[in-house]
Amino acid sequence: MLKRVIRGVCTVIGMVLGYLLGVVACRGRWQSVLFVSKSWIQQHQWLTIILFVIIFGFIFYFIFPLVAKVGKSISESVEKAMAEVRLADIVLGIFGLIIGLLIAMLICVPISQIPIRWLSSVITLVVYVLMAYLGVIIPVRKRDQIMSSLQTMRENSGGFSKRLNRKKTANPLEEHAKVLDTSAIIDGRIYDIIQSGFLEGPLVVPSFVLSELQLLADNGDDLKRVRGRRGLDIINKMQSEYGGMIHIVDKDYPNLRGVDDKLLEMGQEEKMKIITNDYNLNKVAKVRGIPVLNINALANAVKPVVLPGETMQVHPVKNGKESGQAVAYLDDGTMIVVENGRRFIGQKIVVTVTSVLQTAAGRMIFGKADQH
Repeated sequence: MLKRVIRGVCTVIGMVLGYLLGVVACRGRWQSVLFVSKSWIQQHQWLTIILFVIIFGFIFYFIFPLVAKVGKSISESVEKAMAEVRLADIVLGIFGLIIGLLIAMLICVPISQIPIRWLSSVITLVVYVLMAYLGVIIPVRKRDQIMSSLQTMRENSGGFSKRLNRKKTANPLEEHAKVLDTSAIIDGRIYDIIQSGFLEGPLVVPSFVLSELQLLADNGDDLKRVRGRRGLDIINKMQSEYGGMIHIVDKDYPNLRGVDDKLLEMGQEEKMKIITNDYNLNKVAKVRGIPVLNINALANAVKPVVLPGETMQVHPVKNGKESGQAVAYLDDGTMIVVENGRRFIGQKIVVTVTSVLQTAAGRMIFGKADQH
C-alpha cells in the first residue's frame, strides 16, 4: 500500500514537471529541440501542455521502481557502513571537524587580504578542505590515546569521575561488555566467577534469553522446568548482589528464530564476547570470528591435574556403556568411567586412574577399580 502511494506521488510530481516544461515550450524556447514550428505550438498550447503532462507522468510512473531499488540499495549500504562505525569515532570526528573549520577560518583571515581575488578564493578553499580532513582523521586515528587521556582525567577528578561512571554504566552495550548465554546462566557457576572477582562487567542478558528461560520455567517437563527456574533464580541473585554489573537489554532480532543465532548476531554487531557452555555455539562463534568465554574451558584450566597411576575415592552411580563398566562423578561434575566397577554401584571404592581424556566439552577420567 505504501509503495502505491509513493508511486502515485512520484507520478504526480512527473505530471507537474511536465506541465511546467510544457508552459516553457509554449513560450517558444524549445522549437529547435522539439522540431515543431512556433506557430503550431502557439495554436495548440493546451494540447502541448497535456502531452508534456502525460509523457512525464508515464516516465515518472515507470521509473519509480528503479529509483526505489537504487534508493534502497544506497540506504542499506549506508546503514551497513554506519553499523561498523563506533559511536566514539563519530563523536570525535564531529568534534574534530568543528575544530578544524574554526582553525581554517582563522588562517583564512590574512589570506583574504591577497589582492588577487581568484588566488585568494582557491587558497581559502584548499585550507578549509585540508583542515576539515585533518580535523576528522586525526582524532579518529588517535582515539585510543584520547580515550586513555580522558580516563586519566576522570580518575584524577572526584565528582566529575562519578558522573562519568554513572553514564558509563547506563549504557550496557559498550566496549568490554559480555553477553550471557542461557546455558551459562543455568549452569550457575557464572555467579561464583563474578563473586571471585575474575570477571569484569558489564554482563548483558538479552530479552530473548530471558524469554527462553521463562519458556523453560513454564515447560511441562519437570527437568526443563527446574532448569528454567534455576536460571531465573541465578539472574535474580546476580542482580541483587551485583546490580550495577548485570544489565537486562530489551534487544531482539525478529528475522532470526533460534536463540543461538540471535546471540551470534548480537555478539558480532555489538562487538561483545559470548559467555557460554554450549559446545556447538562455541564452535560456530569461532568460525564467525566472535570471541567466546567458555566456562567449561575455564574450569578445565583451573582444575587440579589428575595423572595416570594416581588413586581416588569415587562413588559409582550407574552402569557404563561397556560390559562391567560403571560411571561415577566428581563434585564438579567430571565423569569417571570405572572398569570392572559395575558390582560396586552404590558403594564408595578406590580406583586407579588409567587415562585422562580432555575435550572442549569437559574432561573424562578412566580408572580401574582396585580388587579387594
